[in-house]
Amino acid sequence: MRTCSLTLLSLSSLLVASAAAADPATTSNVSTGNVSITLHGFLDTTFFWQDQNFVFGNGQNAEFPVPAASGTHNDLSGGDLRNTRLWIDINGGALGGSGWTAGAHIEGDFFGGFNGTGPYSSQQESPRLRQGFITLNDADSGTSWKLGQQWSLLFQTDNTPESYAHIAFPLGFGSGIIGWRFPGAVWSQELNRSGGDLRLDVGAFSGSWNGPGSNVNYDTAGNADFNPQLEARLHVDTGSLLWYVAGHYSHESLGGVGGAAPTPVASSITSYAYEGGARWQSGAWVVHANLYVGKGLGEDFGALAQFGAISEWGGFVQAGYKFTPNWALYGLYATVRPNQGNVVTWVAPKPATTAYLRNQQLGADLLYSEDAWGLGFEWLHAIARTTNDPTGTVTQATVGDQLSVSGIFRF
Repeated sequence: MRTCSLTLLSLSSLLVASAAAADPATTSNVSTGNVSITLHGFLDTTFFWQDQNFVFGNGQNAEFPVPAASGTHNDLSGGDLRNTRLWIDINGGALGGSGWTAGAHIEGDFFGGFNGTGPYSSQQESPRLRQGFITLNDADSGTSWKLGQQWSLLFQTDNTPESYAHIAFPLGFGSGIIGWRFPGAVWSQELNRSGGDLRLDVGAFSGSWNGPGSNVNYDTAGNADFNPQLEARLHVDTGSLLWYVAGHYSHESLGGVGGAAPTPVASSITSYAYEGGARWQSGAWVVHANLYVGKGLGEDFGALAQFGAISEWGGFVQAGYKFTPNWALYGLYATVRPNQGNVVTWVAPKPATTAYLRNQQLGADLLYSEDAWGLGFEWLHAIARTTNDPTGTVTQATVGDQLSVSGIFRF
């Protein structure tokens, strides 16, 4: 009870501060000595209807349909506020006379699950930590560090599809968009100090895998033998065109910590990915696109969140047109294509397991935005192909649709 009370008190304090930040007569900045604190966030509400259950959940985190018998519909509707997000940026000022400055970023939303399983649990969303990292910056050299939980370099925070319903779980996530948040360290170096944005990022992140051992106590294949995830990204932003290339490597010992767990098909897996993408803007037009190929990417939401030495490729493209200063229309196509033979080898033989062979996702978004306020209408259409056959010869396709209306207020 004491822990619950402290959590509620903390959230109440943040929401009071948020309300103050939304009032033009107040400010969201707080200074104390050499430290300044800035509160940001948004409140996002979605009302939805859908005709199937979805993975990774229904409402704002729906991505691809759960298999259902041909012609079967599972109609449901609801309201979802879990995208709602709060974050604090802290500027700690200069570190002595070195030219370096220190800061921090902490961010949370409400996708931590629901408070229990009772009849009122779905109206009591639990908060979760999204990111929490320390920053070190040297403006003179263009060098910076991030230390703590943050997005891996495979995930492009500045090139995700436009949507007011799918924010924490973007359109295409796990179906053309990969990457996740891990504790780690990222070194960044600006390469063009004379103008433009040309940056090299290199990161090492905590290992991650779905078993064996405890997934909540650093005791999995991803944590065995100190094998971090290693990634690098080259990022270029000219204003009208942003593009990037990224790479990923990790090695997982499937015997787990201590090597005592029985291994499945192989005793270890080497995970890799090559990725490239771009965002282009010209007048009223905007295009987002991303493409990757890789293997063993379950830890980074690849292979439809299935774990194993599964080769795959995936990507998405979204094109939009702003036909008034406030209204814009976007169309999206995203897909992921795991190697079917690899999926059958690593996933299908498991008892009572549904193996996902591929997914296609189409989306249409009509968005209105004016200052801090936004309104969105979205249609999400997904087609997932699955199998419960250990040989993978018998497959089925499940089609799922979701219609939603969302409102967002940013501060």
